[in-house]
Amino acid sequence: MSAGEAEAGGDGGSGKEGGPLHERETEIRSAGRAIEALTGPVGTEVGELLLYTGAAGLGKTAMLTEVRRAARRAGCTVLFARGGQRQCHEPFHVVRQLVRPVLAALSDEERARVFGPWEDVVGPAAGLLPPRGQLDPQGVRDGLDFVLTRLVQLRSPVAVIVDDLHWADPESLGWLAGFAVRARELPALLVLACRDEFPDDALALQRGLADRADRRHELRPLHPASVAHLVRAALGVQAEDAFCRQVWAVTAGNLYETAALLREVADQRLDPVEESTGQLRELAATARGMTLRHWLERLGPTVLRFAWAASVLDTDIRPDLAAAICAQGPETAAQSVRELRRHRVLTGTSTGRLEFVHPLVATSVYQSMPPAARTGMHGVAAVEIENAGLGLLAASRHLLEILPEGDGEIVDKLRRAAREHLAIGAPEAAQRCLRRAVSEPPADEDRASVLYELGCSALLTDPATTVNQLRLALADPYGLGPELRVDATFRLAQALAHSNRLGEAAALCAEEARRTGPGPGRLRLEVAHFMFAAFQSEDAEGPGRSRRLAEFDRMLGTVGLAFTDDGGDAAPGEVVFERDGLAHAVAVLRCWDLTLRGVDRVEAIALAESALPGGRLPRSLGWTNTTWGFELPGILGISYLYADRVDRAEELFGEAVRAYEVAGWSGGHLGFAYLLTGMLRFRCGALAAAEDYLRRALRIAGRIGSGSPLHWDAVGALAETLAARGRLDEALELAREHAFGPPYPTVMVLPDAPTLYGRLLLARGDGAGAAATLTAAGAALDARGWRNTVWAPWLGHLARAVAPEQPERARGLAAEAVRRARESGTDSAVGSALRLCAAVHERPRATELLAEAVGRLERSPARYEHAIALVDLGETLGTAVGARAVLTRGLELATRCGADGLAARACGLLRTGAAG
Repeated sequence: MSAGEAEAGGDGGSGKEGGPLHERETEIRSAGRAIEALTGPVGTEVGELLLYTGAAGLGKTAMLTEVRRAARRAGCTVLFARGGQRQCHEPFHVVRQLVRPVLAALSDEERARVFGPWEDVVGPAAGLLPPRGQLDPQGVRDGLDFVLTRLVQLRSPVAVIVDDLHWADPESLGWLAGFAVRARELPALLVLACRDEFPDDALALQRGLADRADRRHELRPLHPASVAHLVRAALGVQAEDAFCRQVWAVTAGNLYETAALLREVADQRLDPVEESTGQLRELAATARGMTLRHWLERLGPTVLRFAWAASVLDTDIRPDLAAAICAQGPETAAQSVRELRRHRVLTGTSTGRLEFVHPLVATSVYQSMPPAARTGMHGVAAVEIENAGLGLLAASRHLLEILPEGDGEIVDKLRRAAREHLAIGAPEAAQRCLRRAVSEPPADEDRASVLYELGCSALLTDPATTVNQLRLALADPYGLGPELRVDATFRLAQALAHSNRLGEAAALCAEEARRTGPGPGRLRLEVAHFMFAAFQSEDAEGPGRSRRLAEFDRMLGTVGLAFTDDGGDAAPGEVVFERDGLAHAVAVLRCWDLTLRGVDRVEAIALAESALPGGRLPRSLGWTNTTWGFELPGILGISYLYADRVDRAEELFGEAVRAYEVAGWSGGHLGFAYLLTGMLRFRCGALAAAEDYLRRALRIAGRIGSGSPLHWDAVGALAETLAARGRLDEALELAREHAFGPPYPTVMVLPDAPTLYGRLLLARGDGAGAAATLTAAGAALDARGWRNTVWAPWLGHLARAVAPEQPERARGLAAEAVRRARESGTDSAVGSALRLCAAVHERPRATELLAEAVGRLERSPARYEHAIALVDLGETLGTAVGARAVLTRGLELATRCGADGLAARACGLLRTGAAG
């Protein structure tokens, strides 16, 4: 496939209106140097970002045409796209222009190499696969990055050229802004042209692209000499100087307006002499305004109707579709096309399509339509596009332009279009369709369902919209069906929880459960109430709620309602709670409750195992299943992790990462999976790997916004990891930068936020501040009944904080920490508590405690904790026999863990002879 064939759109609309490129030598040389740097014999094989800006009509399109030609001559694969003023709400419109031609032409082998595991994610957005499922927008952007990177490697060097970027759809613009960073490391030249007319919500992306540009050129109006050259080229060398100067004066050197004025002069057969200059302003106003009267006089009604139809289609005009929209037969349409080409309104492309010679012409034609004609043509366009097999994705933008008439068929199409938009990772486009459906309006009995769909469409990207629309759906007088009402309540609670409003989420589920009749829906809401309440950092009813959860579990085993996952009947005498995973969900919540309470791990693990029939997550608890969300499988894995069953935890967390990557869910879901994997690696002492995963989680949290639960978790876990690696200053700076400290969120943080904050204060030498913080943290945790010493080891660290001033109190606190750890029966918990207890005792008691700690930790997966205990024991043994061997073991293990600070401490002890 040649570079020319790879280019979407050919040379049409290339700016030939302006003839030669005057006063653009600097810009052309700049592009030439960028292309040469990429393709020359000593090229860098690393691309640049070249940006052209300027007002309408200054020749940006002509410049890009020249760049396209130069890139093709140099052997580049050229990917070209143009934003459309009326297609800016068609998701991935620019992306499809760029990549669909070249991707569709790949061989099966090339396709496999380019797409890798991302075909099901990128294919629908690129228009190569039908929409299905629901994709995460960030996942689609990540997939596009992967595919474009592989494509560049396969077809390098590549020039990615986008004209009229200010009219790019938000989905394409968001991807381009991110890809511009990656493109710097690839043999790809990114060339963009735009006006300063970006929508308010896209200004940050536009500024980001401008800031990243390696070469930026702002096109200026032409000087009088260049305008004179254009005048004489169009009207003859006899054009007088005074006439040329007046043309420049009335057009202000605008290339497009100059060309349009010269056409009017030629059409009016006006002599280019000084005596004619008085008419130029009127002619310029006519050329600039291009009103309905202007177009009617110039084209006639039949040809103008075809032009209107073409302007409705915008940038990529199929002649047959335009003819159908304006109700012209083949012969009449062909004649219209000939006339529009003759009048330099439309031009052809290498693909057989049509396009306007300049965006300003398209805008003028479109705006000349009477409102009723415009609305009608959009309505016909929606029908004809769908009839042509182009689907609702392409038709939906036209549906947005027609007037609301209470048409149920339009509502149905908009709802189906919204589902397709969600299936390509364009939730904002889905929301536009659903808002338009609401304004149609739908039938009374359908209104609540449309509001429900609108709320759900924003669940991954805009919790505030989800909350507002789902509240409206639930309050609608005609209401939702019983099953849909339960789901709407649950999703509303999810949105509240993800907005740090867990108390509201739990109360909502409890209140709705009381209003719901007996059955699986009511049980689901009651379980959801327990779930959201379990994640609150503070809950005055905490211990009582734990008892009620146990009673609820027993009730499930005796209640007379039986049903199966597929809706079938249970066998006589058999009670099966598989629908919505009720039994498994309750088992997970009880396991989590016992884990946080720090009771015997055997009971907690038994409950965890009961939630995994056949050793695998049931469908209803799957990572991508929306019945319960990712929280339940997440806390199940953490329960295993805190109980030293890292094998089970690793299986679950690995499955989470794979599930989200395959599904293209690159937002908060994947960030949570990275967080869990990082916590697992930390627990197992693989600190470098833990840091890598936690930094990935923090990057994703940054995309979502500070203050989210994921953000708190990632900052806390990463700070703990950095401190363990011996980079305390970096950990403290991270906590300061991200405001990790009071006030804390209402959602529980992993690890416990107040406890970690107190530990950081202690590490930087603020014993009094640490003691106060840890005391308050402990009081809140005890009131809640949470006594897990792995998640929140506040007792041991409080003992260290108060030891210098209150040694007896310190030993009492440390002993209580050991007692609680022994209640859980988890080796890592007991070993860590013993190690902290030893820190507030003198020898020989400290030696005894550390020896037991080493033994316990040796049987656990907590290698980093084991390494600390070994170094502490070696230091405590001093010059005793065997101390050097213990310290050497600690050094080796600390080194394998990546605990550089601990390893340095061990080396120092060995050098100074503190051990043996």
